[in-house]
Amino acid sequence: MENDIIFKPLQFRNLTVKNRIFRSSISGRWDNYDGSGTQARINWEEKFARGGVGAIITSFVPVAIRGRIMPNYATIHSDDRIPFWRKVGEKVHEYDCKLILQLSHSGRQQDIGGVENDGLKALSSTSNTESFHGLRCQAMTLTEIKETIQMFADGARRARLAGLDGVELHSANGYLFNQFLSSGINNRQDEYGGSLENRARFLLDVIRAIRQEVGPDFHLQFKISAIDYNDAVIPWEKRGNSLEESVQICQWAEAAGADAVHVSVGSLFPHPLNPIGDFNFDVITKTYDTMLSSGIYTTRNYILFRYKLLNPIFKFLWNRVKKQLPAPAFTGDHVADEEMRKLLAENQGRNLLSSQAIKQAVNIPVLCTGGFQQGSFIRKAIEDGYCDGVTIARQLIANNDLPKQLQQGKDLPDKPCTYCNKCLLNVIENPLGCYEQSRFDNYEAMMAEVMSVYHGDEAAKHNVEVPALPV
Repeated sequence: MENDIIFKPLQFRNLTVKNRIFRSSISGRWDNYDGSGTQARINWEEKFARGGVGAIITSFVPVAIRGRIMPNYATIHSDDRIPFWRKVGEKVHEYDCKLILQLSHSGRQQDIGGVENDGLKALSSTSNTESFHGLRCQAMTLTEIKETIQMFADGARRARLAGLDGVELHSANGYLFNQFLSSGINNRQDEYGGSLENRARFLLDVIRAIRQEVGPDFHLQFKISAIDYNDAVIPWEKRGNSLEESVQICQWAEAAGADAVHVSVGSLFPHPLNPIGDFNFDVITKTYDTMLSSGIYTTRNYILFRYKLLNPIFKFLWNRVKKQLPAPAFTGDHVADEEMRKLLAENQGRNLLSSQAIKQAVNIPVLCTGGFQQGSFIRKAIEDGYCDGVTIARQLIANNDLPKQLQQGKDLPDKPCTYCNKCLLNVIENPLGCYEQSRFDNYEAMMAEVMSVYHGDEAAKHNVEVPALPV
């Protein structure tokens, strides 16, 4: 596999990554309530660096306490956070792996604000309540917009001082940037609303501010929902941005100083198309109660989740747009197992056509996320010009060493991800990890792997007993 495109370095303007597999932005509540970091976070990132990914894109890292999605996520909102992120970067670098810090702000998509935000409405491009959970917000003033732009620039400066390899702006999946970009959400009447150029202004202002703060030679990429599908769950909502609009935004972002584009989909998270896959009512019933006080529609959702007679209503709303998403022009048809072939066809690489359209319109590398775990499929996507590299989250939670397995010549890992999404449905309340018991010999083995982040990987390898979570 000497000439395998997956394991050829990917060259950005200011950064070289050893292969084309990136750990996408995902994380659990590993850190202290106030946003200071812990050893568990370092252990978590080390898992994937040891497993062979070329770079790790960290989870949602807030540039402000008011912009976090929930407590217990490490922040970058002040200079006293720099030493911790330096430790994370140093550990990841031991494995010749790069660390890209994802600079983020929740906007109105704030699942659990925490006591520091008690009584405060979340900041957004709009004052309209978020339509799925019913999360309340208020439109940012021009002063608040300018202050937030500087917060992002300061976050990038801190990432550079910490010795990290770059930053990513989380301008996808319903968070603050997406709330400005989306025609389905942004209803402003000033210079940050209305036309596409105005809706893109906040993102472009942040890119320019970061360049002014850190200079031209520090890696800066941004994540974008190529198509919003803002009406996916709530049919009467506006549809949101089209692919053509996102292509234009990417061209503007490149001109403003962005070094790469990271392609996703959807104007909220979780979204029926991001992450695509199953929606397990048994799990969500146990964890969604944590959010009951967060929004005005959460009780409605919880009732739909909890009572089996009502599950089909939500399932219909959740699944109806999946048929609209075009499949890529190629599939993993040679997989012997019929059930796995179907799972791959339904879940793998469903953003590739959007990624291809963006790649054809820009001159910077394009990364694509979306259920990748099959070597031949990833290889084809890169060789045929759909993207320059792939980003993976759930499939790496299932198999931290997926890159090493692919490099050994396997087309699929020994125990592939089943796209059950139990990892993400647990994360509101429980430690992030693979909760698909069919992938483990027994429940105890599954719990040992989930809890190993608190002890390092050696705990799972040697079957060290760790406390089990209630089920």
